[in-house]
Amino acid sequence: MNHQLFEPFYSIPSKQWKNRIQYELQGADYTTTLVWESLEGIKVRPFYHAEDREMLTIPTQTTQWSILQPIYIHEVEKSIQNALTSLQKGTESLYFTVPHAEIDLIQLLLALPQQGVYFFRCAFLDEAYLKRIAQWAEQKQYHIHFLVDPIHQLVTDGNWFHNITQDFNSVESLIRTHQSVQLVIDTQVYQNAGANHIQQIAYACSHLNEYLNRLPVIKQPIFVEVALGSNYFFEIAKLKAMRLLFDLIGQEYEEHQLDIKIIATPTKRNKTIYASKMNHMRTASECMSAILGGADYIANLPYDTLYRKDNFSSQQMARNQLLIFKEESYSHAVDNPTEGSYYLDYLTKQMAEKALDIFKQIEKAEGFITSLHQGTIQRKINESATKEQELFQINQEVLVGINVLASAKEQLHTQIELYPFVKQNPRKTLIVPLIEKRLAENIEQKRLTEETK
Repeated sequence: MNHQLFEPFYSIPSKQWKNRIQYELQGADYTTTLVWESLEGIKVRPFYHAEDREMLTIPTQTTQWSILQPIYIHEVEKSIQNALTSLQKGTESLYFTVPHAEIDLIQLLLALPQQGVYFFRCAFLDEAYLKRIAQWAEQKQYHIHFLVDPIHQLVTDGNWFHNITQDFNSVESLIRTHQSVQLVIDTQVYQNAGANHIQQIAYACSHLNEYLNRLPVIKQPIFVEVALGSNYFFEIAKLKAMRLLFDLIGQEYEEHQLDIKIIATPTKRNKTIYASKMNHMRTASECMSAILGGADYIANLPYDTLYRKDNFSSQQMARNQLLIFKEESYSHAVDNPTEGSYYLDYLTKQMAEKALDIFKQIEKAEGFITSLHQGTIQRKINESATKEQELFQINQEVLVGINVLASAKEQLHTQIELYPFVKQNPRKTLIVPLIEKRLAENIEQKRLTEETK
């Protein structure tokens, strides 16, 4: 930041500003009137001054981000068509979810441009399958990323793919023999299940630290998938604090070569099926937080993704949001666009310090996996989710079109193509899995029931 620009202006001390504000309050208490405390316990003041500037060393942040299109492979031919259309319409990289090992990824890749960037995330861990595709792709010089994360499988399913020993042995073998097989730290479930910002950062760090502890030398980039909510500045600071702590943790592992890449996606927790066009507004804020926070890849959510099957119209609208940010707002024109923001520096430092405390507590309790087995992580997230849900119930947490400005005339039951609520599947598991739940689900279920009477 070029401070010479401000030299001609008289600098007003922070204390003078505060005295003026106190005078304008006409006797009202400054702290109780203007200082508010977030769910994470961060006290936010009405203004920040150069005197409050936090001197942080955050890894270099670039805004050269890539537009990412998620594609779930139901049928290979349809996925190929969807992928080619997406690339033609402005998508820069593709993220395929592979549901089972019968999917022919070689057929898929042969139909796509060889110079493209392709991510593959399998819902299974089949070492032979992954090695065969990875070897073929590397020989043909395709730029692919096979993302593996058995800890995420444990967190969301309650069980490993196979068992802890076999899963980690498979991951070790894969990343040792193939550069295209890489770790991903999928933290989306923490946000979507109701964890607050501090918890998300801390659990992401602990999640990463388990792999660094258990695996040999890691030379490939490590990807971190993050879900972003609508608290604009807090989400920017969350990404910055993550990078700060990842860098700090990496310094303790000289044998690893940490290169962190962030994949950001809007959260589903605040999305709604009623007044679903409001989801456009939410994703716009969330994608902008991702850009300013320094995400490397950004995938947007279509406004109707909760209750409609994939369709070209809503996918194109979601993609166009990112194209506008990239091509018309010049958001990629400068690096470190938030540098010099005293408020963001303060938030980043607060989040990093508080998350580091939680991270240390988890490590003292023998690590993240042990804490999951003990139920500590699940209990803490449930407590945060409950607090947020209670605020939503009394309209202090607002979702426009649901608990504020709701239209009683809107009828939706004939448009539902996908089940948009929590699905219960009771079974025996090693741990209690984390369940993603949206804030509006109870109200929406009640309204749908009333529609069909």
